[in-house]
Amino acid sequence: MNVQKEFHYVNRRLNIAITRIEKPYGQPNILAKYMALQLKNRVSFRKAMKKAIELTEQTDTKGIQVQITGRIDGKEIARVEWIKEGRVPLQTIRAKIDHCSYTIRTIYRVLGLKIWIFVDKE
Repeated sequence: MNVQKEFHYVNRRLNIAITRIEKPYGQPNILAKYMALQLKNRVSFRKAMKKAIELTEQTDTKGIQVQITGRIDGKEIARVEWIKEGRVPLQTIRAKIDHCSYTIRTIYRVLGLKIWIFVDKE
């Protein structure tokens, strides 16, 4: 039995578009992942929040608010801690506010992280 195998090669073009984010810490989801990594490595939550605010101030933002909820630093009682820098008008509909809600699984339990960034681009 004489069997010939045929291989068909299809010439396909693959278009890959790579976009570079100039100031990544102006986006709340990237900032939340950064803070989650810091908190998983058992850095103090105040240091992590202040560092996040410091990184965001280098971008063109008008204000930032960071909130952490849960059993912070492994304490027995859950609480809410937040820091706000600049203006964050949450009650104004016209304000352009980027926000992110992120959960962090630590050795103590789950922490909730919320970030609001006020970007005033008109």
